[in-house]
Amino acid sequence: MPESFARVPFAHRALHNVHEGRPENSRAAIRAAIEAGYGIEVDVQLSADGAAMVFHDYHLGRLTEVQGVVRLTTSEELKQTALRGNAEGIPDLPEVLSLVAGQVPLLIELKDQDGAMGENIGQLERATAQALEGYEGDVAVMSFNPHSVKLLQTLCPEIPRGLTTSAYRSHEWPLSDATCDRLRGIPDYDTVGASFISHEVDDLDRARVAELKQAGAMICCWTVISAEQEVAARDVADTITFEGYPAALGA
Repeated sequence: MPESFARVPFAHRALHNVHEGRPENSRAAIRAAIEAGYGIEVDVQLSADGAAMVFHDYHLGRLTEVQGVVRLTTSEELKQTALRGNAEGIPDLPEVLSLVAGQVPLLIELKDQDGAMGENIGQLERATAQALEGYEGDVAVMSFNPHSVKLLQTLCPEIPRGLTTSAYRSHEWPLSDATCDRLRGIPDYDTVGASFISHEVDDLDRARVAELKQAGAMICCWTVISAEQEVAARDVADTITFEGYPAALGA
């Protein structure tokens, strides 16, 4: 992992505040994070025509005035779909990479496209790897789906990759109990060639997290929402993703 990833906290979905005209994963939120000196965490979803779009949700309704499924909407249509809180359309990953341009470290989460953390993936991973070709800034990729991270090991082996991990409380996930039980143990860390995890902040005391840290894994966490929670998280985490407050720089 680049040294910069432990040096700065990461603004979750960029430095967003919709009330100030900076929606999640928007150009405005990305520019604000760069200006503040924070690292940036963004999400990518797949469009109908196979583009990696910088957007968190599977559906458009929460973050835009449009109802619809991201994966059933073309990239051009998504670019013309205004985010709630300003007039910006949804950017694609190549545009965001051009905007960040290595000014701050960038963490890209690929959202699961299988629906059950299974093997029905590939298009989003290929689009992401293609967009990252030639990018010269500090960047890493991650996903909850281990199959996605494993494929990225083949597609862009030079880019650090990690697993987004969780307590996997079954009532919080649209997954089978067996899948939650398996993923909770973070069994795929070595087989996908990971160098870090980004773990659920209120589950950082899990023994498996300590074991991975002892073995040399970088530990990030999601999502810190206060200075008090940050202090506690940093007892375990090397870096954090945060939102809703100004995280400490130089921690």
